[in-house]
Amino acid sequence: MSAPMSATRFINALRGADLTVVEVGAWRTRNRNHKGPWGPVHGVMVHHTVTRGAAYTVALCRDGSSALPGPLCHGVITKDGRIHLVGYGRTNHAGAGDSDVLAAVIAEKRLPPDNQANVDGNRHFYGFECENLGNGEDPWPAVQLDAIARAAAAVCRVHGWTARSVIGHREWQPGKIDPVGFTMDSMRERVAEILKP
Repeated sequence: MSAPMSATRFINALRGADLTVVEVGAWRTRNRNHKGPWGPVHGVMVHHTVTRGAAYTVALCRDGSSALPGPLCHGVITKDGRIHLVGYGRTNHAGAGDSDVLAAVIAEKRLPPDNQANVDGNRHFYGFECENLGNGEDPWPAVQLDAIARAAAAVCRVHGWTARSVIGHREWQPGKIDPVGFTMDSMRERVAEILKP
């Protein structure tokens, strides 16, 4: 069981991983904590945004929409590899997901298929939204993939987690497809390489 790290420790972990971090407004206190608890945390979830353009993507992830209020993640990873911090605490990124998947993440075991949505993921996962159209054709620049892996590894290192604690939204909630364009197994391999002593 892991308590969420402080916002200061979070940003310092990302900066310590040689990432370019952009602070967006009062991100440290922007959250959905009034909707439920934040923590214990068990992993990192990766998403794609179905958007184009860094400014629009960051604004959408910060503010959300009338149907899904923001913030929609903790950090937005744009095509240039920068991480834009838009919220901290409970954010609207994971939604309900599979309790068997959560149990596997906690145990750091291979994930079972997600076939139910019976547990609150917003409480238990750090979330990174990654700028991409999610159509299988929009490219993932090397600098962006590297930033995703470094960000996930930075969070894992603080909590003492392995790469098995990094999952895609599609592995959590039935019907979700993100991220499209790379496999989560390949991303976990990148994270594992970074975490090697």
